[in-house]
Amino acid sequence: MMKLVVGTEAMFFLSLIVAFIYFSLSPAFRNLQQSTLDIKTTGMFSVLLFSSSFTFWRADANCRKGRINRLKFWLLFTIILGIIFLVGQAKEYMKLLDEHVNLASSTFGTSFFTLTGFHGLHVVVGLIILTIVTCLAFLGDFDAGGSSVISTVGIYWHFVDIVWVFVFFVVYVVPHLM
Repeated sequence: MMKLVVGTEAMFFLSLIVAFIYFSLSPAFRNLQQSTLDIKTTGMFSVLLFSSSFTFWRADANCRKGRINRLKFWLLFTIILGIIFLVGQAKEYMKLLDEHVNLASSTFGTSFFTLTGFHGLHVVVGLIILTIVTCLAFLGDFDAGGSSVISTVGIYWHFVDIVWVFVFFVVYVVPHLM
């Protein structure tokens, strides 16, 4: 079931990325994109999000081996990294809003906030799921197994990270290559 969810969400994000690329062909769009986005800061927050795939992988591996205390630790670490990423995204949004870049200000604003905002929403959903799973782990629900639940959540969390690889590349890296 989770693979079906991820498949449909992949099509959704593909549509948003293609639309962003199409709109970015305008010189005014590219100028605004290059002048308002901070690739270094967002890059640092992106590394933390990408690292959360590693921490989740460690949680999954420890669950499979029955190491529940380590499972709890790695799940908490994953949640912390996801929250830090969202704080970085919120700071970037505040900076852009201070510069009068918003959903209604330009095609760039509309495209940027739609694409990154929907990704951020997926991170929030993932964090909610991770928090529920972590609470269940602390309540002892995984003491007798449950690695299939962790693996299923992992499919979603890794998908969120993989999507950000493409979003980061298209939104932040490509403009600096042109």
